[in-house]
Amino acid sequence: MSQGMQFGEVLEAADHLSPDEQQQLIVILNNRLTQAARQNIVNDVKEADAEFTAGECRVVTPAELMREIQK
Repeated sequence: MSQGMQFGEVLEAADHLSPDEQQQLIVILNNRLTQAARQNIVNDVKEADAEFTAGECRVVTPAELMREIQK
């Protein structure tokens, strides 16, 4: 899709769907949001692992972390 639809246009288009189609659309959008959130977590873990491997962070205890945060 080279040109995106405006949010209002998407809502208007959804109004023309049957109730079953609207429910299917909701399920699809929820699945996409869930997958995007999972991918963000994967990306964060990969980035954190790379930082740890590069020596950019160190292992600390929860107590040490809390002391650092409270400074």
